[in-house]
Amino acid sequence: MSRVDDIRDLMRTEGAAIAANTQGFNEGRYASVADLEDYEALKSEARAIKEDAIERLPELVDRLETSVVENGGTVYVAEDAADANEYIRSVVAERDASRVVKSKSMTSEELEVNEALEADGVDVLETDLGEWVLQLAEEAPSHIVAPAIHKSRESIADLFNELFDPEEPLETAEELTMFAREKLGERIVDSEVGITGANFLAAESGTMALVTSEGNARKTVAATDTHIAVAGVEKIVPSVADFQPFVELIGRSGTGQDITSYVSLLTPPVETPAVDFADDETPLSAFANDRDFHLVLVDNGRLAMREDDDLRETLYCIRCSACANSCANFQSVGGHAFGGETYSGGIATGWEAGIEGLDTAAEFNDLCTGCTRCVNACPVEIDIPWINTVVRDRINREGERPAEWLVDGLTPDAEADGAPLQKRFFGNFETVARLGSATAPVSNWLADTQTARWLMDRVLGVDPRRDLPQFQRETLVEWFANRASTVTDPVRRAVVYPDLYTNHVQVERGKAAVEVLEALGVDVVVPEVSSSGRAPFSQGMVATATDHAERVYEVLSPHIADGRDVVVIEPSDHAMFVSEYEKLVDESTFETLAKHSYEVMEYVYGLLESGADEGGLAAVDVEEIAYHAHCQQRTLGLEAHTVAVLERLGYDVVTSDVECCGMAGSFGYKSDYYELSMDVGDRLAAQLDAEGVSERPVVASGTSCLEQIDALLERKPRHPVELLAPKSGGATGSRPQ
Repeated sequence: MSRVDDIRDLMRTEGAAIAANTQGFNEGRYASVADLEDYEALKSEARAIKEDAIERLPELVDRLETSVVENGGTVYVAEDAADANEYIRSVVAERDASRVVKSKSMTSEELEVNEALEADGVDVLETDLGEWVLQLAEEAPSHIVAPAIHKSRESIADLFNELFDPEEPLETAEELTMFAREKLGERIVDSEVGITGANFLAAESGTMALVTSEGNARKTVAATDTHIAVAGVEKIVPSVADFQPFVELIGRSGTGQDITSYVSLLTPPVETPAVDFADDETPLSAFANDRDFHLVLVDNGRLAMREDDDLRETLYCIRCSACANSCANFQSVGGHAFGGETYSGGIATGWEAGIEGLDTAAEFNDLCTGCTRCVNACPVEIDIPWINTVVRDRINREGERPAEWLVDGLTPDAEADGAPLQKRFFGNFETVARLGSATAPVSNWLADTQTARWLMDRVLGVDPRRDLPQFQRETLVEWFANRASTVTDPVRRAVVYPDLYTNHVQVERGKAAVEVLEALGVDVVVPEVSSSGRAPFSQGMVATATDHAERVYEVLSPHIADGRDVVVIEPSDHAMFVSEYEKLVDESTFETLAKHSYEVMEYVYGLLESGADEGGLAAVDVEEIAYHAHCQQRTLGLEAHTVAVLERLGYDVVTSDVECCGMAGSFGYKSDYYELSMDVGDRLAAQLDAEGVSERPVVASGTSCLEQIDALLERKPRHPVELLAPKSGGATGSRPQ
């Protein structure tokens, strides 16, 4: 079965449970972090600790080894999975253990410890409820924190009733939990060796932090006299004091809990005597304290990732799953589709590329649309979309170049020789748009013929169910060049950036933006300029995106030097200027453009707050509206500006709270992902069609959002700036030179 078939099947069979659980975690995160006095400062502190620890990692590994040995334990640094498993097997064999109990550990999943021990005839028992359910069902985890998130209560009840045939069928969550506790308890007491992970390790003392919701890590350590802790080398921080911000953040970020149920700080070997559960008369103090402790530190590609400027950030990850919970696509399909051999969600691309290789990462990398909703969610400020983009770029470079790519405007460059034709088509959409406008309306008619749609589906993977953009013969730049401004005494001077869609497709919103700014006393220019590079950037064509960025700056920098502000209508292009360009151009170029760029409604808000006369704006014609903010607009914290402007002018605004509309630029056009795109979109449609909202006109800030809402609803959406545009329209004629 292909990955696309997997996605369709998972949406049907597991989607409801995954959506309910991830969205619940995500909503809990919003509520929990709101209670923190300075959430952003805490995240920055956590990141600083991780940056320092990874920079000093070889030193900290040596210090931790010294500490553990001084405490009476043993440290083994494993080069790879096979090396780690060989050592773990030897410890278990030396103890002549027939059963091993485990608490939840993603690193042990990565190593496939269970399979290695079971091959030796050892009975391995997962003590985490979710992991045990999956062990019984012979399934892989679908989530970093909640491994059985795809399982409904009913499906777990069916599993237990089938396997154990209890006297009374199990139904309620309480019955299932109590049954599992009893079954697990019976087997834990007979175990000789316990294996745990470690959320964090303090180099100075050998102390480990174990964060769980069920206390199973404590049981695993207390019930056995041999404790094996398995942890990636990236889990090391300098001191116990460094645990503090992570303990504050990990529960809030992962499950929306202010703090998880159990936070255990252990400095093994622990001093508690090992208990003989068969002897219920002898007091605890009578048992000998002969505990044995082994810390297995795992490299398995991590040290190479540390030397990789773009993958290094992956090592800052604290495995909280906030990136997965906040991802609209993950909410629909879970980690069995949006994940690799071990890791799932947005950060999985970095982990799988570093540990398993690009081939594994390539299987799910395209499910990250770069919407950036995970960026603010990450408690250590990892730029997860950038990691996904870099990996996509590397996957492209490793591909082969088929002969049919040698088409004018789509010829691969040396930096992305391997990008498939579909990616090159969408990445070079500027060429398509220019041709489309130059030949419109014929181009629109031709593209929508049955033959053309069939060919686009077969050759480019463009889904025939998706409406195509309608190119306008007169571009925004051309329209502006043939009109005259009436602003004689400007309060500000601005250059309106004509993004790809505004210039060639959504020209009316561009006209509205110009007219609104002029009505507020702004002298405007609209230059001929390259597209921002968002299209190639989203396809992993980083070199092409960089070329676009440099050409954009070449055109806009003289306007900035002339005292003009840069006003951007499309949020994804604004995000390029103030965020993504930091990775593409030199520091001075980025800072200049970022400092002087504004999203259009943000700019309007600033003008009104500064006293601009709003009398020239359109009067409110309908009081109640529904508003959906673009993903990048929300990530940048700009949603409130649009709402404030609309409310100031007299609108009653209801806003959506879904993380993404599902369209995500080219993603919603692709045949492989059309159904997933619409599944994500259905959540937005449900809010916009809800009681009290269904009669309201809809406005949305981004091109993708407008296209998706247009496909989902009978009501045709508009950009917010169109509500503000003077009804008379702009003057025509030649613009003075």
